[in-house]
Amino acid sequence: MAFTNVMIGRWPKARGQAGCGINALKPAQGHWHMTWGAWRRACLLVVLGRLFAASAALLWALPACGAADAAPIPKVASGRIERIDGLASRHVDARPVDVWIPGGCDTDQRCPVIYMQDGQMLFDDALTWNRQSWHLDRAMSALIAARRIPPTIVVAIWNDGKYRWSEYFPQKILEAMAEPARSEFTAGLLQGRQLSDAYLQFLVGELKPHIDERYPTLADRAHTFVAGSSMGAVISVYALNEFPDVFGGAAGLSVHWAGKLEANVEIPLATFTYLLGHLAEPGGHRLYLDHGTTGLDAWYAPYQLFIDQIVLARGYMPQNFASRVFDGAGHSEDDWGRRVAIPLEFLLGPLSAPDR
Repeated sequence: MAFTNVMIGRWPKARGQAGCGINALKPAQGHWHMTWGAWRRACLLVVLGRLFAASAALLWALPACGAADAAPIPKVASGRIERIDGLASRHVDARPVDVWIPGGCDTDQRCPVIYMQDGQMLFDDALTWNRQSWHLDRAMSALIAARRIPPTIVVAIWNDGKYRWSEYFPQKILEAMAEPARSEFTAGLLQGRQLSDAYLQFLVGELKPHIDERYPTLADRAHTFVAGSSMGAVISVYALNEFPDVFGGAAGLSVHWAGKLEANVEIPLATFTYLLGHLAEPGGHRLYLDHGTTGLDAWYAPYQLFIDQIVLARGYMPQNFASRVFDGAGHSEDDWGRRVAIPLEFLLGPLSAPDR
């Protein structure tokens, strides 16, 4: 496992890298010396950070703009996409689900499945709000062609726009937060709604059975995975822990352990408490976590160090746990697309892969 050192209290550069996150930055607690010019720039960043936080619901809804039933189906360079629209749910709002099917899963061959969050951002940058995407079909196809992973179906679940945070912030972490931080956070970014457990009921109890019935899947735990980035990474790790009999592994890219749009201790402490009591046992599970070093990702190193120790204390080994740092990488679909082959191979490849 590789780690980079972060100087707590040092200001990262504010870079405008658009994505499912935003790069409004504030420092962690610490001490530093500033010139008057640097102090004025710091105050400006604080003001901007507060403005971004106040408009968080709008900004984080942007990836779902145009998420109507008539939204165009993404174009891909290989494989094909089928759209599932209007799947009835007793738990959450209906939303499009795009299913990417590679060559080899069109026959009688049964294939693993990976369920991915923020599905509208994964394939076609001509259709995304920020003109970026993971180009996931290219990464998958290259790994399949090189026989590094088996042909695998991708289920790309669109987020619910304005309720994205409500669905992706884990309910049990919220319950572990102290007052008044819990009530303030619920009334703010969560807009008074806590929907993560309902979202997982939709994923596990409604969407997965539909996928297994409609497509040639390997439906057991060993061949079912979940992944995402930023808050999508948080809900993916939560899904593994809450449904360890369903998911054989989870990948989180740029995991947003901060939980909101400013550095804080309340949410990370609640996360540590939750993981100490609920982290999925290592047997039969794989866990991949990473972060970059710029933009929002500049906050994550101290949090990730604690998370890594919790995971290792649970008994995970290099064969089924990876924690990676990508120097210079930020918080955007372009960044995640450049490295997505690494977590895909970690989850879907053989356990004896040499880079584990």
